[in-house]
Order: sequence, then structure tokens, then C-alpha cells
Amino acid sequence: MEVTRLENLPPPPGIINSIRAGFDTIASHITAILLPLLLNLLMWLGPRLRMDEFFNSLEDGMVAIWRNGGIPSEDIQRVLDWYETTIPAINLFWLVRTLPVGISNLLLSNGTDSTPMGDPAIWQVSGISLPGWILLLTFIGWVGGALYFRSVAWIVTVEKEKSVRTYNAILQTVLLSILFGIILFVIGMPLLLVLFLLAQLNAFVANLFVLFLSLGSVWVIVPLFFWSHGIFLDRQNVFASMLSSIQLTRFTLPTSSLFVLTVFLLAYGLNFLWRIPTEDSWLTLFGIFGHSFVTTALLAGSFIYYRDMKAWLKDVLEKLRPVNSVHQA
Repeated sequence: MEVTRLENLPPPPGIINSIRAGFDTIASHITAILLPLLLNLLMWLGPRLRMDEFFNSLEDGMVAIWRNGGIPSEDIQRVLDWYETTIPAINLFWLVRTLPVGISNLLLSNGTDSTPMGDPAIWQVSGISLPGWILLLTFIGWVGGALYFRSVAWIVTVEKEKSVRTYNAILQTVLLSILFGIILFVIGMPLLLVLFLLAQLNAFVANLFVLFLSLGSVWVIVPLFFWSHGIFLDRQNVFASMLSSIQLTRFTLPTSSLFVLTVFLLAYGLNFLWRIPTEDSWLTLFGIFGHSFVTTALLAGSFIYYRDMKAWLKDVLEKLRPVNSVHQA
């Protein structure tokens, strides 16, 4: 009898079907890509917010401290070379892309400062204004991400009247992002310290540690991917949404991990295609539109997968409950 029940269970939602449904949904609601489209255009044609002048003002003092500390000149020059190629290419407006909830963008700027409309304006931060800019841009990213996720989830939601309210979406997003940062720091810092110590002792052991972390990260990355979905689809609070994602992952880890991997590979792989046109060419518009459409469609697909997988899991547990009760009796 138990075998018959297991055979009669409905199949779980398909990965390809969920992603395809996401593309179909966004194709029929194209305005959903508006926020990532506008953000990408701002990153491309808008001003750059830099901090290289601030670092330049600190360079002489830092070099003097390093020399007094006995650091070899070769190491100091290596750090300065890295600084000259990296820091001037950083646009602090990138901070608007927050995790785990945020507006997707292509991060086009590579330090060349060239656009079809000429050289963009360059804004420099000071040591006093830098913390303020970081806080402001992060908060804007949280609010924008909440609105973006809510708009996509609203399209996927069957009963529109039960969709999450804007204020609650923003509040729960802020709380979730703060909690995400705390957890990432608490877990990440000890792991980085252990990795650094192992690298000093033996490179082979350090590589094994990285491999172990890569394999074990599936148990963390997949629940993190669905952390926010309960907020926008089921109007849950932060902790209820986290528990829902953990429960979903617990019962559907092989399928859910494959879904997350597929989404990542599609988004990451297509980014190479979107970046083919040079930044001073109007052809970049096609890359921006393609990126905005695909990432929004993948987000919609993840909401559809989460919604259908939760419904399937609920149905399966209800059908198996009488069997479990009989065995316990």
C-alpha cells in the first residue's frame, strides 16, 4: 500500500519548466525590467563616484608606516601597483546592488570612463563623506531591491490581493539584509582566518579545505537563495521566510541545488555576451536590455519554482501522513 502511494505521488516541478515560465511571464509583463534597466543605464551613462583621490591623500603616510615596519620595498610596490589598477576603476554606485535582495545590474564600468555621450562626470568622496555615501547607497539598494522583488513576485502571485504591502516588503528586506550581513561576517571571518593559517602551513591542505568548503557550501547557498521568497510570496516575516527556505531545501536539496546552479550559470554565462560591445558604443544598449530581461526572468522563474515546489511538498506530505500514522500505530 505504501509503494502504491509513493508511485501515485505527483512529479515535482521541473527546473526547465519553471525557468521557461519565468521568461514567458516577464515577456508578457515587460515593464517588470524597468528598475534594472534604469540602474544599468545609470551605471553606464551616469556619473562615477570614486575614492582614488582619498586614497592618494593617504598613500604617502601608509608607505612611510610600511617602511618603518620593515616591509620590503618589493611588497610595497606590489601593493601600490594593485592600487593603481584597481581603486580608480571602482564606482561606489555599485553599492546599490545589495544582497541577498537587490536590483541586478551589469557593472559595466571598467575604469575607461568612456560612453557614447562623452566622458562621464567624476565625483570624488572624502574621508568624511565616504561612510555616509556607503550607508546611503546601501539603504537605497535595500529599498530598490524590495520594490523590484515585490513587483516581480506580484506578477507571479495568483491572488493579487494577498501580495505583500510595500512598507512591509521594505522593512523585512532591511531586516533580512542586516541579518544576512551579520551571518556572513560571523561565518566568513573565521573561515578566512583558518584558510590563511592553512595557506601558511601547507598549500595542499589549504586547497583541500577550499574543496571541502565548496562541497559543503551547497547546504548554505541553496537556503540563502530562497531566503527572501517567503517574504514576497507568502507575506512572511524574516524568520518565517528563513525557516521556509530551510524546510524547502531539506526535502528538495538535489532538485533545488540543480535549479540554483542552472540559474547561476545562465546569468553568469550570459553576462559575457552582454559585455561584448564596448562601453563607448550604443550597441551596449542591447546588452543592457538583454541583461535586464534575463535576470528579471530568472528571478520570476525562481519565484515560480518556489511557489510550485512548496505546493508540491505540501501535497506530498499530506498524502504520506496517513501512511506514517499507520506505521506509528
